[in-house]
Amino acid sequence: HTGGGGRARGRASGHTSPMATASVHSQASYAQRIAFVAEMAARLHRYGTTAQRLEAAITALSQRLDLECEAWSNPTGLILSFSDPRKPLGSTDTTRVIRLPPGENDLHKLCEADRIAEAVANGHMSIAQGHTALRTLDRPPRLRSRIMQVLAFGLAAAGVAGLWRLPWLDIATAGVTGVLMGLLDQFVSQRLNWREAGEALSALVAGTVVSLVAAAVGPLNLNTVVIASLVVLLPGMAITNAMNELSSQHWVSGTVRFAGALTTVLKLTVGAMVAVILLDLAGLEPQVRASRPQPDWVEWAALGVAAFAFAVLFKASLRDYPWVMGAAVAGYLIARYAGDAWGNQSGIFLSALVLTAAGNGFGRWVQRPGALIRLPGIIMLVPGSASLRGLLTLVQQQDMDVGQSAMLGVLNILMALVAGLLFGNLVIPARKNL
Repeated sequence: HTGGGGRARGRASGHTSPMATASVHSQASYAQRIAFVAEMAARLHRYGTTAQRLEAAITALSQRLDLECEAWSNPTGLILSFSDPRKPLGSTDTTRVIRLPPGENDLHKLCEADRIAEAVANGHMSIAQGHTALRTLDRPPRLRSRIMQVLAFGLAAAGVAGLWRLPWLDIATAGVTGVLMGLLDQFVSQRLNWREAGEALSALVAGTVVSLVAAAVGPLNLNTVVIASLVVLLPGMAITNAMNELSSQHWVSGTVRFAGALTTVLKLTVGAMVAVILLDLAGLEPQVRASRPQPDWVEWAALGVAAFAFAVLFKASLRDYPWVMGAAVAGYLIARYAGDAWGNQSGIFLSALVLTAAGNGFGRWVQRPGALIRLPGIIMLVPGSASLRGLLTLVQQQDMDVGQSAMLGVLNILMALVAGLLFGNLVIPARKNL
């Protein structure tokens, strides 16, 4: 999926020559090349690639396989129009329409798909071999991987609660509730008829558990603990990607993705509010407090825990954990200290700019997808928690002024993030599209 990085690497290391590559590609039929590109596009979509990066990657791959391709991506499908540039105009036009569910970030499979695409484009692997290699990525996750995903839900929740310097009871409650969210996510993901209500059900369970602890054990920062418990389900990355697509003039994809993210926030709010109503009917009154007493070392420890949890949740390969965790830590620290010096929005902007440029540089010089740096680098900056907090506050207090203030905070975060992403691409232009 490179515009020229793969060819440069081949020349530098004495790999397959362009004539040999063309010979390998000529052995595959027109239909086989189309099938391979369509399969690659569907997989990139499943692995969470945004519209502008997916379309650019598929266009570049098609050119290297002697195809002309017009790609159109949106969060729920693909339209790919192919033609053979060596044949008369219009004689070989082929269109594929592929219906797909919204993708989920999977850094391991994204890197493997990128490696396979490079190998096929450079002639080191035939298209048939490439297809076979892609199918090996479909193996169901092992029990150990599923257990790690569940535990990562809890670690992420506890880590975020620690970053917010909540009391120990709050951190423990968030961690335990996060594990419950992980178990519920595993349950819902295997049952199609449950998926539509999955977010609302998760928020209902989280709100109920946290409120019961606040009523029976001790006072909690109630809304904050609920938000920390649901942190993995929050659509902050989807909102950011939507705004990024809109700023890249991918209007349809950006609008659909933003609508999907807004729907997720509404489902989470509905679930949390149903929990509050049920507990009120049961006569339970949760004890609420506003307290953040933790010392500095708790924040540092929580940062490491959260970075590890997001490496697991992004499904990175074990060898990539240092890259992913380092990017997550760097993104948070830049935003934190630059924000203390110049304001919160300036910190978010600078962090997004540095991590986007670093991801593009990683793709140029390490010849691997820049998403390994870019995605974890901005995950702690995205406005998922702020959006849910704003909507919860609006519904609970029935005060438009309070809700508008919270939504304005989300908009400020989004503007800083998108500006950082755009200018980061200017500082170091992307050579690899992923």
